[in-house]
Amino acid sequence: MKIYAIGDLHLSHASGKPMDVFGDHWKDHHRLIGKNWKEQVSEDDLVLLPGDLSWAMKLDEASEDLNFLGELPGRKIITKGNHDYWWSSLTQIRKVLPPGIIPIQHTAFDAGAAVVTGTRGWITPLSEEYDKEKDEKIYMRELHRLDLALESAAEMRKGEKPLIVMMHYPPVVSGKTTEFSQILSKGGADICIYGHIHCSPGQWPGELDAEIDGVKYMLVSADYLNFRPMRIMQQ
Repeated sequence: MKIYAIGDLHLSHASGKPMDVFGDHWKDHHRLIGKNWKEQVSEDDLVLLPGDLSWAMKLDEASEDLNFLGELPGRKIITKGNHDYWWSSLTQIRKVLPPGIIPIQHTAFDAGAAVVTGTRGWITPLSEEYDKEKDEKIYMRELHRLDLALESAAEMRKGEKPLIVMMHYPPVVSGKTTEFSQILSKGGADICIYGHIHCSPGQWPGELDAEIDGVKYMLVSADYLNFRPMRIMQQ
């Protein structure tokens, strides 16, 4: 089994929101994702998708996007991004997800080759856009949820399997540690994948991929990966 990752798909089969307003490289991006996915992912593989899956506003409106994912090869683990307004409770989501798609929300999943956990995260005080009055409550809540996620993983892992953590927001900022990254290191994470960041081709900043305090951080936004799932582990 191989483990792949790709985030920020921003699918819009029902909402009709085109992504090419953000650049020509996004034109028909869902077709490119589907083509690249089928070329490399097999039914025995696992694909991790850390948020911003669909532009849908409600759960029923997300069905076409979720079915698109369900028809692609492999099992998928999904977490919530800041634009996943359709994401309701895990109970409601599980009722409508196609077979083979597993949602996690500060919970954990034993994938066999590794234990996977995650939470959405939030912007940190190191970010220029951080506003203490607006963001501190959500930030503190997400720190707690990351603790819960790692506790859930520890019960499954028992120190024997690699631990992969999915976050939507970057847990490190320009290669600098944050409270999120400190929790990840203390919790024994091996790999942390994240998304949320987008740039025009050729304008990506440095230090998006780094190894800090024993944790390997990987940006997996779809446009960063040229809309091709990236292999992050092989059994």
